[in-house]
Amino acid sequence: MDTTRWLTIAQRLQALAQAGLEYSKNSPFDQERYAEIRALSVQMVAGLTEEPLEKVTAFFTSETGYQTPKVDVRVVVFRGTDEVLMVQEKMDHNRWTLPGGWADVGLTPFEVAEKEAEEETGLHVRAVRLLALFDKKQHPHPPQPWYVYKCCVLCEVVGGELGNDNVETGEARWVHESELDNLELSTDRITRSQLATLFEFARQPDKPTLCD
Repeated sequence: MDTTRWLTIAQRLQALAQAGLEYSKNSPFDQERYAEIRALSVQMVAGLTEEPLEKVTAFFTSETGYQTPKVDVRVVVFRGTDEVLMVQEKMDHNRWTLPGGWADVGLTPFEVAEKEAEEETGLHVRAVRLLALFDKKQHPHPPQPWYVYKCCVLCEVVGGELGNDNVETGEARWVHESELDNLELSTDRITRSQLATLFEFARQPDKPTLCD
C-alpha cells in the first residue's frame, strides 16, 4: 500500500470536510454529511499514521474554519562551514534534530526561531534569513496526521551559554557534518537529505532561498 498517497487523500478529505462544516452552517443535512466525512477521514489518518484515534480526533475537531497547513520552524545555526547546532528530542527517544517547534500565534517566524533556540539550547540568537520552506510531503519524513510546512531559519549566536536542558529537549551541542550518517535523527523533524541541503548554505551564504 502506498501510505503516503493514501495519507494525502485522507488529509485532503479532512480539509474538505472542515471547509464544508464552515460554509454549510445553514444546511443541517450538509453539516451531518460533512461531519461524517470528517469522522471517516480521522479514522483513515489514525490508521495510516498509527497515532491514537483520540489524539487525531481531538486535534482535528478542535479546529474550525478553512483548514491550512501547520508551520514548523527550525533553527539553523552553523559554526564554520561544517558544524551545526542540534538538540536531542525527548519525545522521540532523544533522537537528534535542529532546535525548533510549531509556530506560535502572535510571533513572527523569526521571533519563533529566536525563542526556540534560547529555550532549547540556552543560546541567544538573532534570526538572519529564511533558508528554506519545505513541504513535508515532498521529503522522506514518516507519515503524520497533519499537513506541514517546515520553515528553516538561519540564525547567528549573540550570547547565552550552550547546554540548556528543558522538558522538551536534552543535550544541545555542535554536530560535525561527518557525524550525520551515524547519528540517530528525529526524522519527523529533520532528515539527512534536508541537513545536507542546509549545509550547502554554510559554504554558499548567498545561495537563494529554497521553496518546494
